[in-house]
Amino acid sequence: MKFEISIVDHRKAATLQQVIDQKTKPLGALGKLENLALQLALIRQRLPLTLQAPLLLIFAGDHGINRHQLSIAPSQVTTEMVRNFLAGGAAANCFCRSAGVALKVVDCGILTDLPEQDGLIKQRLGSITEDFSLQSAMSQQQARQGLELGYQLARQQLDSGYDVLLLGEMGIANTSSAAALLCAATDIPLYSCVGFGTGISAAQYQRKVSLIQLALSRPYAKDPVSLLAEFGGFEIAQLTGAILGGASQRSPVLIDGFIVTVAAILACQLNPACRDYLIFAHQGAETGHRAALTQLQASPLLDLSLRLGEGTGAVLAWPLLQAAQSFFNDMASFQSADVTNVVVQP
Repeated sequence: MKFEISIVDHRKAATLQQVIDQKTKPLGALGKLENLALQLALIRQRLPLTLQAPLLLIFAGDHGINRHQLSIAPSQVTTEMVRNFLAGGAAANCFCRSAGVALKVVDCGILTDLPEQDGLIKQRLGSITEDFSLQSAMSQQQARQGLELGYQLARQQLDSGYDVLLLGEMGIANTSSAAALLCAATDIPLYSCVGFGTGISAAQYQRKVSLIQLALSRPYAKDPVSLLAEFGGFEIAQLTGAILGGASQRSPVLIDGFIVTVAAILACQLNPACRDYLIFAHQGAETGHRAALTQLQASPLLDLSLRLGEGTGAVLAWPLLQAAQSFFNDMASFQSADVTNVVVQP
């Protein structure tokens, strides 16, 4: 599978950094916001920065491995939460309203096939993955279809007028799939990948570890498509494609929590050029998230001990992109403000 992505041209980095350094502040005084402004300028390759139409896509899918009760909730809750998103009642909805972010939900394969309605995009690969502790979560064809659907959806949404993608997910037991994918794709030790998800008991945690160990003990190919087929989920496959699709349109892609970060690892393996388009919203409380961020050499913008998913961390980080854009575009330089330029090392 080919996902065409333009390599970010870093030749202007020194010139853009000089613009940032000449703002009326000590060198480096705005910390990560300066790095963020530089990244946005390199991604967009045109000034002034004009990012103003963000879209949160929440990819939803159900996981067969939850037949072993690896979550505090049954799989039906995925459907119930999708209904909650569509009704405007979830945390993600609240944060989107306060931050001026549009929200759409993608049904990648949940137990209940909901009727067509505003805000719901139906791209079902099935109703639930297989139990990956016993067999492959999906077929190679489903994994490839999921990547292509996510890729094309991201491109379509950006072509329709949105200019920043924020990516989130919903899927009961999807931390199990993400942990297995992270371990298989990177060789990070399993116990560094597996966490307590939504707050499972010690007994559930040990069952979770044992089932993932069982799955990892069978032979499997290491390429991203094969890994997605082996360990799932439908929403992770489409997230991986959406990351590649956003990068192909030269859009910043704001990565949420553990599951989306694992999808980002797979996307970067499929096309390393997408890495420069990714902005990591936060470091969450789930065990594997720190390991996944380290794998990508990512420096997240926030650390709020979040472990909800839904794209909540991405939406909370969106105002930081606005702030970085604002200071880059509008903050006076020492010369324009007639302020003495005293160089102060950060």
